[in-house]
Amino acid sequence: MTAPRRPGPRHALARVLSKRGLCSRSQAERWIAAGRVSLQGRVVRDPECPVPLDSDGIVVDGEPLAAAVPAYLALNKPRGLVTSTADERGRDTVYRCFDGAQLPWLAPVGRLDKASEGLLLFCNDPAWAAGITDPATGPDKTYHVQVDRIPDAALLARLQAGIEVDGARLRARSARLLRAGGKHAWLEIVLDEGRNRQIRRLLAACDTGVLRLVRVAIGPLALGELAKGRWRELTAAEVLALRPPARP
Repeated sequence: MTAPRRPGPRHALARVLSKRGLCSRSQAERWIAAGRVSLQGRVVRDPECPVPLDSDGIVVDGEPLAAAVPAYLALNKPRGLVTSTADERGRDTVYRCFDGAQLPWLAPVGRLDKASEGLLLFCNDPAWAAGITDPATGPDKTYHVQVDRIPDAALLARLQAGIEVDGARLRARSARLLRAGGKHAWLEIVLDEGRNRQIRRLLAACDTGVLRLVRVAIGPLALGELAKGRWRELTAAEVLALRPPARP
């Protein structure tokens, strides 16, 4: 006789909906509050209701909850868009780039600030996203940065040595000069962690202003020829290449 399956660890219902790739956690909370979600035939309005992650008794809008088909996208984010599903100030978000596309719910993997541009990933696989954004396991991120001065060797060394900024030590894994002309120059800066506005804060501490900031690669995945504002699906090989190695 086959032994009955033991239920897995329990999580908040809103978190389960998000973890299974259906929607964001905040969106799940709104659905639950509106009475759109039932559990074992009973409408549940508490987003913190404990549920096994693999529960097969969750129904949304009358349809049993099925695992979302995994989707992984790369976007060349234009400058001026906010990395958010919605903005309380009414600013355009990165989701404007997906208008008209028949895509499942997708969340940004990390973020780029409004003034930054370049490679931004999206997926509905929270575990994959967490591995990429984890400073301990995630891949390096490479940026091309236009600055308002001609940097010298001392500046590049200082960026790599690190600087205390607002109580946190900020540093670049590497920094090198790409090209210079007139009063401006382009640097290539590689980060092995992703603190809020890290490059801008680090350069500001060195009396250096940022004119443009473009993320050109995440680990082995390069932005390449993807046009600004355009997106593409990642290949299976690219998804696997960005997945962090299993911990021993």
